[in-house]
Amino acid sequence: MRSVRKRAGEADEERLVRQVAKGDRAAFEELYRRTAPWLAVRLRRRCADEQLVAEVMQETYLAVWRAAGAFAGSTVGGTAVGWLWTIAARRLVDAFRRRAHHAEPPPAAAFPDAAPAAEDEALSASVGGDVGDALRSLAPELRQVLQALVLDGLSVREAAVLLGLPEGTVKTRARRARIAMRKALA
Repeated sequence: MRSVRKRAGEADEERLVRQVAKGDRAAFEELYRRTAPWLAVRLRRRCADEQLVAEVMQETYLAVWRAAGAFAGSTVGGTAVGWLWTIAARRLVDAFRRRAHHAEPPPAAAFPDAAPAAEDEALSASVGGDVGDALRSLAPELRQVLQALVLDGLSVREAAVLLGLPEGTVKTRARRARIAMRKALA
């Protein structure tokens, strides 16, 4: 087991991305080791096709290797893991578009109605008070749209592809989610 002292001395993800931008393969491997497990879980929550998830993971990390300098040179206040998730989410949307273009529908189990996802539970735990209560009171389909648009930072078109919904439905659900949040917080 690693000691707390050793963990405290390890580079954080932002530093790893800066090192990857300089071509440091060891930093890339460490970034992958740290981020791939949660990224795969998050992608699987949106897509039940393991092969597609594996392809998206590969495309994501290839993009990270090639574009790490774009993040490393950025002065925007985003985090490295947020940047990584944005790349992965967009790659997943692209994969769904390719699949739709070839007349293969997205997997029906993209959003299983079983137990809440770990990220939903983490969101609920991290957002407390009235806002957390309002989020928890939203219907699951409204929460999914809100998550895709607000938390994942996707466009309406990208969210529509990711969720397998028409763009108009995404817009309607986003509006309903905003209205419900306003009412709950009033």
